[in-house]
Amino acid sequence: MTTTDKLHLDFLSVAYEHGALQFGEFVLNSGRVSPYFLNTGLFSSGETLSSLSCFYAQVITQRVSSEFMIYGHAYKGIPLAAATAMELHRQHGISVQFAFNRKEAKDHGDTGWTVGAPLAGQVIIVEDVITSGVSIDRAVEIIRDQGATPTAVVISLDRMERSADSDQSAVANVGRRYNIDVYSVATVYDLIDFVSNTSELRQYVSPLKAYVDRYVVN
Repeated sequence: MTTTDKLHLDFLSVAYEHGALQFGEFVLNSGRVSPYFLNTGLFSSGETLSSLSCFYAQVITQRVSSEFMIYGHAYKGIPLAAATAMELHRQHGISVQFAFNRKEAKDHGDTGWTVGAPLAGQVIIVEDVITSGVSIDRAVEIIRDQGATPTAVVISLDRMERSADSDQSAVANVGRRYNIDVYSVATVYDLIDFVSNTSELRQYVSPLKAYVDRYVVN
């Protein structure tokens, strides 16, 4: 097993252990009934958030070699941005600035749409997942409006499902629309490997494969 393969499976194992990765029947916003669901909002303690952001930091150090800062879009992206910046410094000795947005611009005191470091240079967006891509659209708009350049997006899990109005996945659509790289800690195919190798979850292998065959873009 390569280091990258181990990263995928370690992430899924931690997510399952902490209840963020769940199996059963889940109705998504798209109306599809999924046999699994990942809720990164359940990484809701110092310990679990540190674990999650460690994976983001590893992906960034493996994939990005140029200077950058981190941006997290409200709301789930806010703790991810702060925690990932901390883990980059703690685990990898890399000190980067970070920022996040407000839902409404502030017109007094610390004014504007964003909080934290001024958006400048190359910016990596951290997000939990990409479904419709709407939050990424807004993130790119905010970053560009301040003269910075969005260069990559890092997400936890790429479901790889075709969009309702496209033959491409939401992740592929974002990458093509903005000409930026989208990196994930794991993909749905890593999830199948994880479930196949976890005895208590093997009952979900067939539903997962059926779901992939129906909705996933190869």
